[in-house]
Amino acid sequence: MAIIVTGAAGFIGMHVAERLLARGETVVGVDVFNDYYDPALKDARAARLAADARFRMVRMDVADAEAFAGLVRETGARRIVHLAAQAGVRYSLDNPFAYERANLAGHLSVLEAARHAEGFEHLVYASSSSVYGDRPGAGEGFTEDDAAAEPVSLYAATKRAGELMSFSYAKLYGLPQTGLRFFTVYGPWGRPDMAYFSFTRKILAGEPIEVYGQGRMARDFTYVDDIVDGIVGALDRPPEPGVNRILNIGDSRPVGLMDMIATLETALGREAEKILRPMQPGDVTTTYADVSKLAALTGYAPKVPIEEGLPRFVEWYRGFYGA
Repeated sequence: MAIIVTGAAGFIGMHVAERLLARGETVVGVDVFNDYYDPALKDARAARLAADARFRMVRMDVADAEAFAGLVRETGARRIVHLAAQAGVRYSLDNPFAYERANLAGHLSVLEAARHAEGFEHLVYASSSSVYGDRPGAGEGFTEDDAAAEPVSLYAATKRAGELMSFSYAKLYGLPQTGLRFFTVYGPWGRPDMAYFSFTRKILAGEPIEVYGQGRMARDFTYVDDIVDGIVGALDRPPEPGVNRILNIGDSRPVGLMDMIATLETALGREAEKILRPMQPGDVTTTYADVSKLAALTGYAPKVPIEEGLPRFVEWYRGFYGA
């Protein structure tokens, strides 16, 4: 049976599809190829996947409920990895209705298709660490039992809403699900709107970088291969019918923003001109994952520290862009 991966032309989606293909799965990718960032990068990811005969890409908006349900019926898929979403905290301030369609209507569309699918086994979907809001003093790490009731961005609110919809579908229809709260993911083929990616472009171009939160923010930077370990590990271990399981997925070693920049400067062999700015609306001070539940379930243990991961990204960036 094929596994459907939504958002397969996206950063994490491409890597998940590659991992599944590498172990012999048949994968059907779904992506709308929107222009939130350069579609050429999405096209390049899709072309990389298309080199495998067991992969098929379908250009489709997952919020088109009828079309997506038809695809699930056609493929006979019993497992879905739902990663398609409108990402970005700051963009949600400018284009809120993009989040309504992708993250609310899109999630509902996937839920409906899965609950009507014959013999459906497991829906794994992307949530976000943003659902925790801005909790000062997160030195012990966010746990899945922490309150997620005060999102500070529309993006976070839509991700929390997706979790709540999934709880209702688990209870109403017995749909087994796992929601993964992603912390900051980085690596080759990454998203250009992420700070490490845009910093790389600007440093190589000799442009100054804007450092928000006066550089005092910290993030749980997680290398993409480690993230894929957790996603596939969770996919292979569905919960009981009627359960919507929520799990953190991150590195559990928060890195200060200035430390990340210093590591990037070393990898690039250049020092950045830094302009310190205040926090932006919707940003949070610290994100830090307690991943003990995912580790107990799957043996999840991130292996790539940022001192190794960022140079791998820089090597890819220079090769892809000829920089």
